[in-house]
Order: sequence, then C-alpha cells, then structure tokens
Amino acid sequence: MFKESKKKLPTPATDTLLAHGTRFEGTIVAEANIRIDGHFQGDIYSTHTVVIGESAVVRSDIIARDVILAGKVFGSITTEGRLTITPTGELYGNTATPTLVISEGGILNGTSQMNQTTINQAIEAEPLTATEKSDDENQSSFSQDEEDSEATLQPEAG
Repeated sequence: MFKESKKKLPTPATDTLLAHGTRFEGTIVAEANIRIDGHFQGDIYSTHTVVIGESAVVRSDIIARDVILAGKVFGSITTEGRLTITPTGELYGNTATPTLVISEGGILNGTSQMNQTTINQAIEAEPLTATEKSDDENQSSFSQDEEDSEATLQPEAG
C-alpha cells in the first residue's frame, strides 16, 4: 500500500573542530562549519562559517561564507557574508568582504576591500601572497617605490 522511498535523505553537515593544543598543517575544504582553537597552517575553504577561537594561531588564507575571528590570523580572509573581528581578534593581512565588523580592541593590520564576492570567485581569483612572489618581483617593486619616493622629494629647479 505504501511505497518505500529510495531517495537518500541529505546528511546534515557536521562541524569540524581543531581543538586547543592541536597543531595541524595542510588544506581544509569543508561544506560545514569549522572551528579552530589550536594552531593551523595552510588554506581553509568553507561554504559555511569559520570560527577562529581566542587561543588559535592561524597562518592561512581563509575563504568562507562568514568568519568570526577571536584569535590571531596571519593571512588573507575573503568572505561572501560577514567578517567579525571580536575584541580579542587580530588579523595581520588583507580582507575582502561585503560586511566588516570590528569590535573595540580588535585589530586589522592590512587592507580591507568591501565588495560582493562569491566563494567560487574568490577561489578562482586567489591572489599571490607576498611570500609567493619571487625575489625579482619583490626587488623590482621595492626599486619602483624607491624611484617614486625620490621623484617626489626632488626640489624643483628654478
């Protein structure tokens, strides 16, 4: 009388946790929420929320829907939703996000670009970090900056 459904029910997303006292190096790609309370080095890609806990030290480029930063991140953060830096949060790098909230005491030491970016666009357009540039590129960039500075400091003849 009743037909059994052969459709698979979707599996609910499981949160990923890197606990305090844990060190991990690599790449995390997740379709779930991620919370890091330990030390992590690598890249993080999530279609959901990434939480960097107060005790966390992360050396990473993060691309996610939303990021809540209460620890330290050395790298760039790109979101398609919101970046929240709490009073204990510290970002030493750049961010691209449509919504940026920095609580009193929070630190952003880098640049912010506020635009609508989807996660897929961010992954495709992931820029080179300063450490990935060759020494020649860094030197030529430095030389150009030096030339620009000298040009603006030259007294006018007259």
